[in-house]
Amino acid sequence: MAIHTFVVLAYKQSQFLETCIKSVLNQSYKSQVIIATSTPNPYIYDLANKYHLDVKVNNGKHGIGYDFDFAVNAANTELVTVAHQDDVYDYEYAQEMVEAYKKQKQSIIIFPDYYEIKHGKDKVYKNTNLNIKQILLFLLRFHGWSNRRLIKRSALRFGNAISCPAVTFVKANTSNEIFSSNMKSNVDWLAWERLSKRKGYFYYIHKPLMGHRIYSESTTSEIIGDNLRTIEDFEVLKLFWPKPIAKVIAKVYSNSEKSNDM
Repeated sequence: MAIHTFVVLAYKQSQFLETCIKSVLNQSYKSQVIIATSTPNPYIYDLANKYHLDVKVNNGKHGIGYDFDFAVNAANTELVTVAHQDDVYDYEYAQEMVEAYKKQKQSIIIFPDYYEIKHGKDKVYKNTNLNIKQILLFLLRFHGWSNRRLIKRSALRFGNAISCPAVTFVKANTSNEIFSSNMKSNVDWLAWERLSKRKGYFYYIHKPLMGHRIYSESTTSEIIGDNLRTIEDFEVLKLFWPKPIAKVIAKVYSNSEKSNDM
């Protein structure tokens, strides 16, 4: 019986939703797959019926963080990945997550590297943004240290190095409210900051196992365009640094996001 679930978080009518669904169904490890949404519509239900997937509808509090929490809690397995509708997951992703969990069951989150998908199909493995994240994640390569609070927070002190769609949650070691907040851009960064204080490991797999799509209509690109991310960067950085230092780091970090421009 599968111990891992992909919860595909669907919003409105993404042109890439079916591609995401295909990628999570086409895995070497056969995970459970369901769809979660706060915007039910015929497009989502048609795809669910086509691939024989259950749809869980969030009729509670809405917002990015609350939708993410709903998706995590919709799964009944030990491990759950909230698959973002625009992204894709490589054939070995689920298998790698399950194997990592078996090695370290005290993990809080398990996550690999990722690559960016631009212009619909181009896979980008190296750019300024990805290179900075590699540096920030370096200490987490040493799994024996990755339960230490200082090491976990080292990946977060200068920016958010952990990609939300790449993360698999170990439900027993988290909580029912991981993402709940009023933030829009940095709801995940704030979640990792909270989880870094918990007992357990941030288990990092140093290989790219999923693709994060970058395009002008995506929520991420819209947020960056509205300069909201820079404002929220400062708010999260204040959890790690005095205000003057946080302000400087936020300005430097915002420059790395320019690779998100189309």
